[in-house]
Amino acid sequence: MKWALLSVWNKQGIVELAADLTAHGVSILSSGGTGKVLGEAGIPFTEVSEYTGSREMMDGRVKTLHPRIHGGILGRRGIDDQVMADLDIKPIDLLVINLYPFEEMAEKDLDLPDLVEYIDIGGPAMIRAAAKNHADVAVIIDPGDYDLVKRALENGGFTQKERLKLAKKAFATTAAYDGAISNHLYSLDCEFPEVYTTQFRNGRMLRYGENPHQQAAVYGSGGIAIQTPLQGKPMSYNNYLDLNAACNLLSEFEEPVSVIVKHNNPCGVARGGSLLDAYVKARDVDPVSAYGSVVALNGEVDAALADELNSTFVEVVAAPAFTDDALALMEKKENMRVLLIKDLVGGREIRTIDGGALVQHTPPYQERWSVVTDRDATPGEMKALEMAWRICKYTRSNAIVFADQQRALGIGAGQMSRVDAAKIAIDKSLYSLVGSAVASDAFLPFPDTLEVAAAAGAVALVQPGGSIRDQEVIDAANRLNMAMVFTGIRHFRH
Repeated sequence: MKWALLSVWNKQGIVELAADLTAHGVSILSSGGTGKVLGEAGIPFTEVSEYTGSREMMDGRVKTLHPRIHGGILGRRGIDDQVMADLDIKPIDLLVINLYPFEEMAEKDLDLPDLVEYIDIGGPAMIRAAAKNHADVAVIIDPGDYDLVKRALENGGFTQKERLKLAKKAFATTAAYDGAISNHLYSLDCEFPEVYTTQFRNGRMLRYGENPHQQAAVYGSGGIAIQTPLQGKPMSYNNYLDLNAACNLLSEFEEPVSVIVKHNNPCGVARGGSLLDAYVKARDVDPVSAYGSVVALNGEVDAALADELNSTFVEVVAAPAFTDDALALMEKKENMRVLLIKDLVGGREIRTIDGGALVQHTPPYQERWSVVTDRDATPGEMKALEMAWRICKYTRSNAIVFADQQRALGIGAGQMSRVDAAKIAIDKSLYSLVGSAVASDAFLPFPDTLEVAAAAGAVALVQPGGSIRDQEVIDAANRLNMAMVFTGIRHFRH
């Protein structure tokens, strides 16, 4: 390497990198803020404007957009050498650059004229040029990759494999950058942009998809998507789906709670005086379905809980913390995947359909619980209704959930008929439903579901309301002496 161009917004590590380049005889071009930092550190460099013979102009909007800069980056060694020599263009072998922080500034509610000044022009142009000419130029866009430069200096340069890898990362970066700008500008006058651009990184191949004959990968830079087991087999496609469902339901609670999920539906949910107590209660809601399940817990897993988890075949256990003793015990289950999950990232939900995608997000909303029957719910019934409702929100539609104050008692999920969902919940329950509360994820169009629940022993019911036959259902509840609450919010899950 003979020449390197350094132009970075994020100055982390740039002085140390420049010092290494200088020590290995590499000449440095730089400008603006980067040049100032290098100068203050006593590192020799050539100012871009001095090299090009053109001063920076328009408040720095134009500085690197010059043939001597882009010719040095794009010039093909062995092909364009004579042109470069005739025009005194130095071959730039290394470009170290990162971009104006448009996304960060977009979150600060700047006026558009102020925000557009954080749209980098020269930076993406140089990055794309260097990535295109990666056969001769290495492009570094991430301070985390500065160690690659140091190794290349020690080894006599970058390999072609390294250059290509860096070029891929560079193009992905400019694509994401332009996508963020496009999304923001499109969204200025509408909730969802006409053109929606997104990018998922850190792709990792999975053994297969939902079934062995399907291929799959997982992508993501945070939350559940980046998690890999502390121990046990690699995560599968279905494991990730079930873990996502379990953790989202778990986030509804603050007290010790265990959520058990099978095939994207909760099969056991319980709160307890301790996490161990909550897990045992949740498992016992449906111990058959708990076999081969995904378990999410919202506290530290200790040895006693680990021992209990080991007593059943569990595919995945996720929690924010594990004691060393717990991990030692869980190592005995070689097939049990153990994951550390502390916080969910959230954000827009994207689901593909043939030819495109569906995108949705859930803004803050307020449920307005209102008792609509003659009889009010008792405090105990209200707590049971809240439990049933939380579980119901994360159960596939049509969903009916019976619960008491501590746990789910019966879960009917994914049925075309709401009455059938209620019957399944009743049939699956291993407990008496006398005195229980029941939740429906959408309104009851007829009294039949309520009547089935009452016959099983339910004394209170929560639903969104909003049917043209609400009054018929209210009359039925009054006749059966049931308390009924409307929330005003539906929770379909497809």
